[in-house]
Amino acid sequence: MMLQQIYPAANHPYQYELNKDLHFAAAHFVPAEEAGKCRLLHGHTYYANVTVAGDELDAAGFLVNFAVIKQLIHTRFDHSVLNDDTESFDDVNPDRFPTTEVVARTICEIVQKHLDGTANRPQCVQVYLRETPTSYCIYRPKRKAGSHVG
Repeated sequence: MMLQQIYPAANHPYQYELNKDLHFAAAHFVPAEEAGKCRLLHGHTYYANVTVAGDELDAAGFLVNFAVIKQLIHTRFDHSVLNDDTESFDDVNPDRFPTTEVVARTICEIVQKHLDGTANRPQCVQVYLRETPTSYCIYRPKRKAGSHVG
């Protein structure tokens, strides 16, 4: 399926920007009284757009291979219960509940961990994560001290 959607642009100073769309089906629950019905186990088909930017290409002429981004996220989360991924989420710290916001941040962190191990070291500058047809979240990591300022 081809997703034809315009995503909000991440402001960055880099010459190249790559965007990868992907989707995964996953269940979750939000272990907080304030979450209402979302405290109960339920599922979504999540649609994600991952934005990677940088100035240098790798030996294959890529910022990063599109397939690598899909593999990092789809393999880990598709047909899973997000709460069971205790490396990423937990049921005690609200900063680690598998909410749309935290899942978007987690996707960014997983991608960036991979990128940090590459020779050209591009940056994951934005993750757009749609949880339902009417609800989505955008996560943009703050720039590290000493990095480019856009």
